Amino acid sequence: MAIVAVSIAPLGTGETSVSRFVAAAERVLQEEAPPGVRYRLDPMFTTLEGDLATIFRLVQRMEEAVVAEGARRVDMVIKVDDRRDRPSSMEAKVRSVEEKLGR
Repeated sequence: MAIVAVSIAPLGTGETSVSRFVAAAERVLQEEAPPGVRYRLDPMFTTLEGDLATIFRLVQRMEEAVVAEGARRVDMVIKVDDRRDRPSSMEAKVRSVEEKLGR
């Protein structure tokens, strides 16, 4: 089980807003993410949780959707937490920090 944060930014569009490109990438997840992959849209990244190979395939499809939306160049940041010593989740990572903060 992996947790992956991905940011896909279009370049060369002549626009300052990227929301329509983000929507195109998110649409891929709505339509193609299998039941074993969870995801959430955050302000700067989309976070996915599930099988790493499946997530990488989805990220590639997300990039293709941004290009299809009109991006002539794409800048992508991917951060992977591939924890194999024990199960983890998006919520568990946040909960661990909040517990240390006394919340």
